[in-house]
Parts: sequence; structure tokens; C-alpha cells
Amino acid sequence: MSRPQPPVLVAPDSFKGTLRASQVAASVGVGLEAAGLVPPDLCPVADGGEGTLEVLLMALGGETAGAEASDALGRPIRAGFALVEDGGTAIVEVAEASGLARIGEAERDAYNSTTRGTGELIVAAAAAGAEVILVAAGGSATTDGGAGAVAAIEEAGGLQGASLVVLCDVRTPFEDAPRTFGPQKGADAETIRKLERRLQQQAATLPRDPRGVAMTGAAGGLAGGLWAQYGATLEPGARFVLDTLGFDARMRAARAVIVGEGRLDATTLEGKIAGEIATRARQAGVPCHAIVGTNAIDRFSARILDLQVILEAGTPQQLQQAAEDLGRRLQAHEA
Repeated sequence: MSRPQPPVLVAPDSFKGTLRASQVAASVGVGLEAAGLVPPDLCPVADGGEGTLEVLLMALGGETAGAEASDALGRPIRAGFALVEDGGTAIVEVAEASGLARIGEAERDAYNSTTRGTGELIVAAAAAGAEVILVAAGGSATTDGGAGAVAAIEEAGGLQGASLVVLCDVRTPFEDAPRTFGPQKGADAETIRKLERRLQQQAATLPRDPRGVAMTGAAGGLAGGLWAQYGATLEPGARFVLDTLGFDARMRAARAVIVGEGRLDATTLEGKIAGEIATRARQAGVPCHAIVGTNAIDRFSARILDLQVILEAGTPQQLQQAAEDLGRRLQAHEA
């Protein structure tokens, strides 16, 4: 009697601006089953950026809450956060209030945009009784070094005893945030220089100097501002999320892993979760494949990641078809 085949572990990140990680995982799962594979282990992931709140809420259980806040341009909005572990832990996603996705391309203002709304969500989470507040620091429209968030927290009387853990999707230090991320937020060369000068001045006034400290540049320096002002713990978001999901045990029980993200490129090796998963799979001897929106990685980087197959797909239908094709390859390879 033959042993049943173990499942494929499907662990995609969101396709930024188009598909949530859970949507990608579901579409890939349908395709694998259409190829005749056993139902896969669906494991949507995030690295501290967009979608982290949803992924952690699905994994940990809990409830969502809402609060009045400001977007990155100071306009009033209603934004959400999550309470997990019986309300003892809150999850605040920077993109929810201070995100680039909330700002029209023509409205982007890299210099004047603010993290105040994120601070307002942190205040709301603390008021709800959270003792630990996880801040998912990715996808921001801002480069204010966390000044807006700190101002909102201070105006509300502080953190009410809560501690902060910032989940960072990059290792960039505080002073490099404008140069590294300013262009995608609408900053031209002169604005980048102004942002650099402002962060240098800000760093000199903070209780601790965030310059040169890894991860303090996440979310336009918000991570560094919270680290300096409140002693926030900075954690690599990818590692934190994977450990929370029990990823390593699930990977070892799988016949293969499929990662996914909107664009596979050189930055995948710089802390993105697809790169972290590929590294773990290589070390564990588990074959790893990728289905991505755009494949822009060079051959050398692809060899480092040791991805067996890389397929492109950008819609749910394309994801299903790509997964079915990959599933048939897996079947043929093991026949």
C-alpha cells in the first residue's frame, strides 16, 4: 500500500496593490488540486509590510477594531487595527493609516506626509487595553522619521504602559530612508536632500540616536523614531511572521514549497519574505518554486535562492493555471 503524498506548502506574500496574500494562496491551491495533487497547506505570509495584519489575525485569531485617524496627508479617515491574544496584543499596520496606497499618485507629497495616523492607531490600541502593540512598518507614504506618530502619542498622554514591537520589512538604517525609499513616495532629488537634512536634525534631538542602527529606516524612519523615543523593539518582520505561523514545521512536512510576490527581483534577497522562505527551504532540503507577478531577478540571485521553477501570473485565473502547470510538473517528476 503506497504512502499518501505530503501536501505542497503554499506561502505567498501579497501582490502589492492587486491581490492579498490569502487570495493568491487560494488561487494557487485551486490550481494544484486541478493537477491532481492532494489539498495543499495554504500559508499566506507577510514581512511586516502590507497585509501583515490580515496574516497574523488569520493565524492568531482575534478581532478587528476601528478608530478615527488621519491619512498621510492629514485627512480624517476611519482605520482599523486588530486585537489578539484576548486583547493583550494589538496589531497596527502602518499602511492602514499612513499608507502609500491611500494616496493618489498625483497627491504624493514625500516631504509633508506624516505618520500621525499611525500614532493615532497606536493610541487607540493602548486605550483598548493592549499591553504589547505590534507595529507592521511597511508600505508607508511618509519619511517623517516617526515625528507625526510620536506627536500623536505624546498629545494623548503616552503609551499607557504598553510596549511597542516594530516588525520591519527592511534593514535600512534611519539616515538612508530618504535615498532608498523616497523616489517611490514621490520625492525628487532636491526633496530627498531636504528629507535627509531633516532626519539628521531630528536624530540629534531624540533620546537615542537611531542613525546607523539596522531597521530604523523602516516606514520612512518611523521604526527609528519609535525605537529612540519609546524603546521599541525592532524585529525582522519576515522572521517574526514565519515563526508565528509555525512555518518551519509545516515546511518539513511538505513535499515542496511555493512562494509568491508581485515582483521577484534583487530586493527579494534583502529581507523580503520570499527570500527568507527560499533560504529556509534550501537549508532544509525542501524544493522551492515561485509564482510571481513579474520575474525580474538575475540568474545569479536566482541561483542563490535556489528556486527550482519560476512562473509568472498576475490574475487569479493566471495563478490557477500556473499552479496547475507546476502541479503537473511535480507529478511527472515523481512518477
